[in-house]
Amino acid sequence: MRLGVLDVGSNTVHLLVVDAHAGAQPVPMASDKAVLRLMRYLTPAGEITEEGCTAVLEAVGNAAGMARRHNVDDLLPFATSALRDATNGAELLARVERETGVALQVLSGEDEARLTFLAVRRWYGWSARDILLFDIGGGSLEIAAGGNEIPTVAVSLPLGAGRSTIGFLHNDPPLPEQVTALRKHAAAVLADAVDAFAGLPTPHHVVGSSKTIRSLARLAGSTSEGFGSGERMLLGRSQLADWVPRLARIPAEARPALPGITADRTFQIVAGGIVLGAAMAAFDVAELEVSPWALREGIILRYLDHLG
Repeated sequence: MRLGVLDVGSNTVHLLVVDAHAGAQPVPMASDKAVLRLMRYLTPAGEITEEGCTAVLEAVGNAAGMARRHNVDDLLPFATSALRDATNGAELLARVERETGVALQVLSGEDEARLTFLAVRRWYGWSARDILLFDIGGGSLEIAAGGNEIPTVAVSLPLGAGRSTIGFLHNDPPLPEQVTALRKHAAAVLADAVDAFAGLPTPHHVVGSSKTIRSLARLAGSTSEGFGSGERMLLGRSQLADWVPRLARIPAEARPALPGITADRTFQIVAGGIVLGAAMAAFDVAELEVSPWALREGIILRYLDHLG
């Protein structure tokens, strides 16, 4: 069957069209992305401005039209932290359904973590045993760990790359004191979260997912032989610590000239690198592997599982 997964996130509205059936790997057929950076449309009171609402409505409407043109059998639309946390999120969700016909499912942060963990587990297989997962979105950082398809512990922290950029990195490029302030803030938030993972087995694989982490790995990481004939992308904490200060000295408009840094992530890549470095330090992780599957694939897999 042909499925459309519509992800209304803090940074982008992304439609992924796949051909999929239970027991098989989903095959991507088409993809469409609108870069919104919704965090910049938030008022001090946490409300999405009318300009931001209009941008969401237009992007969702366009994505729904593309899904129809690709003859999807079912559309799986969901929203994450930007709409979940906005004070007028419920009103905007109602407008989206009324004006576009798309009823967005709002995921909790813990649901994001669990579904992303499911995708990573399926990608790596049971032989990977215990996994520790980091996933950085625009609004939140998800961390999950365990040895099964459902993680033993799953948490969501307000340390997304877009949220952290808006909250701390006010200049472009950011000032050194702004970088230091974000690093200290991230370390403090993570210190409170680490205790939830105490007592779990030492992970056999530490994995990072999300576009931000993939971008950082393409820039600063390396590859090695992976499962089957493929390669696995690796990102070391020391490599990250070397590259993030360099990125912080470069204006956002110039960063896409670097390998792996795309225009849709250029404004928040520094904050993403700072948060990831703090997370790796908090959990004493020297190196992580990068998963090509993340939340959207988790949504697809859960849907197919329920069909069975």
